Amino acid sequence: MDQVSQHVASTSVQGAEVVFRCEGVSKHFGSLTAVDNFSIEVAAGSVLGIGGPNGAGKTTFFDVVTGVSAASSGRVWLGEQDISDLSADRICQLGIARTFQLNATFEGMTVRENVQVAACYGQAKRVLPPWRLDLATQANVTQSLEFVGLSHKANQVASSLTVLERKLLMLAGAMATQPRVLFLDEPVGGLAADEIDQIMGLVKQIKATGVTIVLIEHVMRFLLELSDTVIIMHHGGKLFEGLPQDVAKDPTVVDTYLGDGTSQRLNQYFQRRQHASP
Repeated sequence: MDQVSQHVASTSVQGAEVVFRCEGVSKHFGSLTAVDNFSIEVAAGSVLGIGGPNGAGKTTFFDVVTGVSAASSGRVWLGEQDISDLSADRICQLGIARTFQLNATFEGMTVRENVQVAACYGQAKRVLPPWRLDLATQANVTQSLEFVGLSHKANQVASSLTVLERKLLMLAGAMATQPRVLFLDEPVGGLAADEIDQIMGLVKQIKATGVTIVLIEHVMRFLLELSDTVIIMHHGGKLFEGLPQDVAKDPTVVDTYLGDGTSQRLNQYFQRRQHASP
């Protein structure tokens, strides 16, 4: 049994409800293989963290499983439903929401209007737009803005927001769809340390509500502290799959991605956490 397989066997989700899974997902761009025969199972209520070098195929994988880009091969399930051939809007309406690395908001609309769009179209298929939002949808929008701390910015246009506030707005929109599974693509990229802590607190709160989370992140402190299981991708496939505390101990991950300095800091971090545990 090879190294990756050993880690997979030790972190199986047997006995837990699998809310999301994909089998043999690949994505080709001509002769380039961006995602290579990728398979995962994600237990309900857990956090799966995905790391890896730039160009490893992480965002392409997100694009494929959330319907932004069609897979070249493989199948994707949400619960027992095969969603492989569905559009991005239909996948969202069934219970998968996502955020993006870069700003993905309607710049000329207000913060509240952005979340209203998500709440209105992210839960049900609509042929025509409604004349007005029902009370439940309005309450959902208000709660989503309050959750991320943007209520005081509700009437400002999205283009006026800071980097942190734009990320919070994307998160509010995603939560307004009331997802079963939330995909977060580099949610703290470009943020300061205290801003990272703020997003980390929100993700922990989301997990506490029972939402399953799959996230991509280069900030290892964020990735490893939040994740129940970690996958490191490289060349479209799995370089590592296992527990967060084992990532920095894996020599292949260290050589390919982390480097000795980061590995040492992460090992020290987990040692401190272990000693601090009661």
